[in-house]
Amino acid sequence: MAESYLTIEKQAEAIYKEKGSKFITFAYPVIDQEEIKQILAELRKKYYDATHHCYAYVLGFDKEVFRMNDDGEPSSTAGKPIYGQIISKDLTNILVVVIRYFGGTKLGVSGLIKAYKAATLLCLEEAVVVEKKVLRLYEISFPYDKMNTVMGILKHANAQQKRHSFDMDCSMEVLISEENAKKFEEEISKVLNVNFSFLAKV
Repeated sequence: MAESYLTIEKQAEAIYKEKGSKFITFAYPVIDQEEIKQILAELRKKYYDATHHCYAYVLGFDKEVFRMNDDGEPSSTAGKPIYGQIISKDLTNILVVVIRYFGGTKLGVSGLIKAYKAATLLCLEEAVVVEKKVLRLYEISFPYDKMNTVMGILKHANAQQKRHSFDMDCSMEVLISEENAKKFEEEISKVLNVNFSFLAKV
């Protein structure tokens, strides 16, 4: 039986207000830190005038990769309560960002914790939670003339393309289910000049 985990199906958002402060919360399904960096950069650009961009994320089916960021709020008043709500919902491969516009009234440490917790919970309740099977992440490199062969094997393995670079020398990262992984490895290893490596479970 393949391992599985809970995550969210697609982006969700919610707005929470407390004593004049506005908390705009976004939740995203993510699978790596590169994706997280891009999302955070886009949000900072779009909401450049916000007081704080606080966030927490959890990655991996075993939830072993995580981070919390208070972005200038008092220590552990923002990132930690955001992270706490993610864990209480048993979610992973998720990024939650709470963007705060200060309303003029200080909330105090306990008030901030309560507000960030409530803002996150509101957003997660808007999200659609889905169960996903653990996938294996592979990197493949091959000459351009092997493209059709490789793509045929990937189609047969029902692989999801994650990243690719197609030139004279091609490379890509793909996600393959546990049940298709062995067959994929057997087939791809028979093709000359095609190299692959297993990177991680996601």
